[in-house]
Order: sequence, then structure tokens, then C-alpha cells
Amino acid sequence: MKSLKEIASNQKKDRLFLLVIAVFIGVMIVTQSYLIVRVIDDIFLRQKSFQDVLPLLGGLLFIMLLRTFFNYVKSKRGIRMATRVKRDFRKELLTHFTSKPVHLSQQGQTGHKVSIMMDAVDEVDNYFSSYIPQVMVTTFVPILILIVVMTQHINSGLIMLITAPFIPIFMMIIGMKTKAKSEEQMEKLAAFSGRFLDTLQGLTTLKLFGQAKKQKETIKQSSLGFRDATMEILKVAFTSSFMLEVVMMLSIGIVALELAIQLIIYQSISFFTAFFILLLVPEFFTALKELGTTFHNGRTSMGAAQNIIDELANKDESVQWGEKSLDDESFTMSLSGVDFSYGEGTFTLADIHAKFPSNGQVAIVGRSGSGKSTLLQLIAGLLRPTKGEITINSVSLHEYAEKDWYNRLAYITQHPYIFSGTIAENIAIGTLKESTLKEVKQAAEEAGLHKMIQSLEKGYDTQVGEAGRGLSGGEKQRLALARAFLKQPSIILFDEPTTGLDIKTEQILQESMKKLTENSMVITVAHRLHTIKNADLILFLDKGRLIASGTHEKLMESSLEYKVMVSVQKGGREL
Repeated sequence: MKSLKEIASNQKKDRLFLLVIAVFIGVMIVTQSYLIVRVIDDIFLRQKSFQDVLPLLGGLLFIMLLRTFFNYVKSKRGIRMATRVKRDFRKELLTHFTSKPVHLSQQGQTGHKVSIMMDAVDEVDNYFSSYIPQVMVTTFVPILILIVVMTQHINSGLIMLITAPFIPIFMMIIGMKTKAKSEEQMEKLAAFSGRFLDTLQGLTTLKLFGQAKKQKETIKQSSLGFRDATMEILKVAFTSSFMLEVVMMLSIGIVALELAIQLIIYQSISFFTAFFILLLVPEFFTALKELGTTFHNGRTSMGAAQNIIDELANKDESVQWGEKSLDDESFTMSLSGVDFSYGEGTFTLADIHAKFPSNGQVAIVGRSGSGKSTLLQLIAGLLRPTKGEITINSVSLHEYAEKDWYNRLAYITQHPYIFSGTIAENIAIGTLKESTLKEVKQAAEEAGLHKMIQSLEKGYDTQVGEAGRGLSGGEKQRLALARAFLKQPSIILFDEPTTGLDIKTEQILQESMKKLTENSMVITVAHRLHTIKNADLILFLDKGRLIASGTHEKLMESSLEYKVMVSVQKGGREL
């Protein structure tokens, strides 16, 4: 990932444009100062009438308007640069977060990720909207003013040349401290955001376990830590501004004193020249001072950018897809020596071989922790095997285009996510095409959800809270099934969707699932015996190994472990 300096260096057209604008601004400053001195000199020393200087006043007004316009254009281009860079950063972060395998994407705090995406990226703005444009202006304007002053009075030019370096030297000293403080502030903000969101989401649990007060104190300390880090940056900023003002006033004062001595005592310089220089000198130091101010903001931006770069540099192996089209209406799937590991010393799925029948029903069974859900995520393409491969019609799954594969797939988990919005909107998420209300209602009816929705005051326009607040577990599952009915997928993955539901709700879901699976390949992680025994193929896992596969009848004859599991099921217990 490139640093801000490297990104800015690549903005060659914008930098050149800003430099041209800086040239115009420099010329406007010199011309404006000249016209002001000329008007005052003509009226007060040469005793000219107001009518005589009217053209000069008109020219002065025009130059001031032109200078204002060029400053506006400079700011506009800086904002455009900042917007483009922030957009690119957010795109990279989104790609980074979404391309992570499922088990890695669930790690870390959501609040921390949101803080990086929003706060850290917004902090980058000042570097491009203020600092870079001011660098371009300071690159040219002080040099032009210094040359003009040198041609008018060399002593004043030498004083400016000697005093000017104090400002950039002071900027560098302050800037290094600012960057470090900014990085610390962003870390504190990310930690505070993460803790706050975690606490908010787990408020009920904290209350039930009597930990709410303790967590409140933790959030308070985190908030105070962020406050202290922010105040440290402000302290540096105020100190920086004060010192820059002091250096600037002293430098201008020395030049003014030297001009006064030359004008009054030695009378070696004209009023016109002295006044002209006196107007240019503050412009010279103002350009340097503004660079100092924006330099502070720029270092703050660099501290925020470092957090983004560190996040993007944390590269995990993402799931990569190809570009091959998946056009077949039906297909076969094979697993050949599939291995997967979450990392050294963690759970491992090893040497899985299987061939799934086209439009058949497959059940994945085994004790808790045997790798059923992991295998289902591998089949879904959410994880990529560390060894071996999954093939569709003899072609590796990940050679296909990601969009093509997921257009053919429905994955219904134990806890489907329901978004904040209307019920109709949540069902319509099931397909990429535009769906009519009639199609949404048909999908809901097939999922056994239509009557419940009709009983609500606003029907399909009923608002659902974040994560499905307001819906029961069974209603969430039926809504997920309605999405699948709307999509009409070729392959359906069920990850124990009926676990924890009452018998009546489970029966409704089973009926809906039966309709949904009539023309699709169905792969189900199952516990219930009635789901297992009707499958065309059963994969029996234990501790990440495939210890038996076949039909229910075949496994009852050939696998003692399977037979024991079925006996336990008949005894009324679940594994």
C-alpha cells in the first residue's frame, strides 16, 4: 500500500495545475501590492485627484476578485483530490474486509473497522485539500516575492532570506511530534469505538450478569484516553500556531525597522519602495505560516493514513475467483482430497473425498465440532481449501466467476441476517433482478410466511429492526427461505436451519424446504434422523475426517459409529 506522499506524487496533473494556479496567485499578490502603493502614493504624495486614480482602483478591484477566484479554484482542486483519494481508500478497505475468508472476517471489533473506514479515512482529507495546495503555493509565491523585494531593496531581501528558514525548521520539529500523537489518537478512537459498539450489542447480557457498571467504567476510561490524546494534539497545534505567529511578527518587525531607518534616518529609499516592500513582506511570511498550519494538519493526516496502511498491510489469504461462466442448468460436484485448516494448532479438515449427485440430496452429519459447517462453507466458496479441490462439472470451483456461482447458490444458516428495512425489501435481497411485489408475495407464501405478514398492520411494508429485531427465530428462517424461493437457485445449502425451533415451526419449515429442493441440489448439515435417512448421500464426519459415506441403509450396515449416532437419535437425544 502506498504512503500519502507516494499517492500525492502520482497526482501529476493536479500538482501541475495547482502550480500554475500558484503562479497566478503570486502575480496577483505582487500586482495588488503595487496598485495599493501606487494609489496611496499618487493621492497623498503626488496630490492627484480621485478621478486620476479611478482606473487604478478599478484595476485593484479586478485583481482582488481574480485573486479570490484563483484561491477558490485552488481549494476546489484540493477538495477534488481529497475526495478521489478517500474514495480509493474506502474501496481498498471494503475489498480488504470483504475478500477475507469468513473465519478471519469475523475476527476483531466491528467498531474498530468502522472507525478505520470512516474516521481515519476522513482525517486524510486535510493532506490533499489543504496541505498539498498550500505546498504548491509556497513553492512559488515566497520565491517570487523575494525576487521582487531583492530588486527593490537588497537589505530587506537578505533579512527575509535569513529569517525565513526558522519557520520550516520549527514546522519539522512540531510535525514529527504531531504525527506520533495523531497515530496514538486514532488508535484510542478505534479502541473506544470498538468497546462502545461491543457494549451496546451485548447490553442485555451485561445487565443479566451484573457487569453493566464495570463495563461503563471501562468505556469511561477509554473515552478519557481518547480525550487526552485529542487534547495533546490540540496543545501541539496551539503551540505551533503561537510560535509561527511569534516568528512571523519578529521577522516582519525586523524588516519594518530596517526600512524605517533607511527611509527616515538615511533617506536612502523612497516612500513608494518602502511601502511596497512593507506590503509584500507579510504576504511572504503569511505563505510560509499557512504552510506551517497546513503542515500540522498534513502530519495529522499522515498519522491517520498510517493506521489505514497498517490495516491494508495485514494481508490474509483471500478467496480468489476466476472468470469462467457457469451456464449449465444442472451440474455435478466433486471433492477431491479437500483439506482446510484455520491455522497452526487449530481445527483441521482433512482428506475429504466425495461426489455429489446432480439434483440430489446430500446430508453432512457428525458430532458437534466435527467440521460440518466448515465443509459447508468450503462448498459455498466462502473458504478455499488449503489442499485438494472442489470441482463443478470437472472444473475447479474457484475458476468460475464469483457472481455466476453465487447467482446459482442459496445458503440458509441457523441465524440468517435480517437487515433494517421493510419485510418486502428483506425478501427482495434474495435476487439481483428487479422483483415485483407479486413475486415477493409468492415467495413468502411458498415459505409459509405470507399469512403472518398479512396479519401485520402494514403488511409487507412493516419495518424490521436491525438483525431482525421484532421477528421470532422461526420467522427469520422463513424469511430466509422466501429469499431462496425468489432466487430459485440450482444448489441449496442448509446449515441446521431448524435447530432450536419448536416442532410446529419446524414442520412448516420442513414443508417449505421440501418444495424448494424439488429441482435443486441440496446439501444439508443435519442432526434430525428424518432429514438424514431420505438423503441420496450421507457424509459422516468425526474430528475433521470423513469416516463413512453412502446412503442411510448402507451406513447402518457398514459403520458402527453411524449406527450408534442413529440409536442416540431414536433415544430422543441430539448430537
